[in-house]
Amino acid sequence: MKKFLALAAASILAMTTLLSGCGSETGKIVGGVEDLPGARIGVQLGTTGDIYASDYEAEGSTIERYPKGADAVMGLKQGKLDCVIIDEQPAKKFVEVNDDLTILDDPFETEEYAICISKDKTELKEKINAALAELKADGTLDAIIANYIGDDTKGKSPYVSPENVDRSNGKLVMATNAEFEPYEYRDGGEITGIDVDMARAVCDKLGMELVIEDMAFDSIISAVQSGKADVGVAGMTVTEDRLKSIDFTDTYTTATQVIIVKK
Repeated sequence: MKKFLALAAASILAMTTLLSGCGSETGKIVGGVEDLPGARIGVQLGTTGDIYASDYEAEGSTIERYPKGADAVMGLKQGKLDCVIIDEQPAKKFVEVNDDLTILDDPFETEEYAICISKDKTELKEKINAALAELKADGTLDAIIANYIGDDTKGKSPYVSPENVDRSNGKLVMATNAEFEPYEYRDGGEITGIDVDMARAVCDKLGMELVIEDMAFDSIISAVQSGKADVGVAGMTVTEDRLKSIDFTDTYTTATQVIIVKK
């Protein structure tokens, strides 16, 4: 009898250990925004998710900042995090290839993306705004976005520059972080995505050649400030904090921050 009880206890202990390994180290379940206080939250360093999540530090949350969104997602899978806050479209890509993850139904925050630019480049900003207005009016921008988002047209109508475009107005250096599918990512060694096609279409309007510099997300603003890059295009949200050191063009798309959790 004692031997049986000992074996039963050992089995229960092993099962408990196995089940606890399926969750996070904190054991906290995040089922909505109301569960974020006290949670261990993963974000990509310097992103809007990082900015918004930081508000919860005063409520006992621990914010783990990673250089890449993929690293934060891996931390969640390994049980080091309770959730990850990130933009909706990249979140969908992560969940698509990780069937143990899911996106909570309630959106975390709505935001608008724009091109960041130095405060002393007002003339370039006005030209880019004029180009964006044309791309919105003629449907080009909508077509670019639809090529990457949505089942009906995805991948069927990539943006192609018109033939014999005048490039006599020089180069436009774009700083980005190619870890943010479908906005910017590497496909066969080439950087592509919504932001890349949008920037290329803008350059076609401006008569400029697009040059892309891939770097860490939190280095983009300083690159634009220092003149290493002319603009920063990386699914970047206009925030009051960023406006203190950098300027932004008109917005070109609306996005949503969401919460990823383990199923």
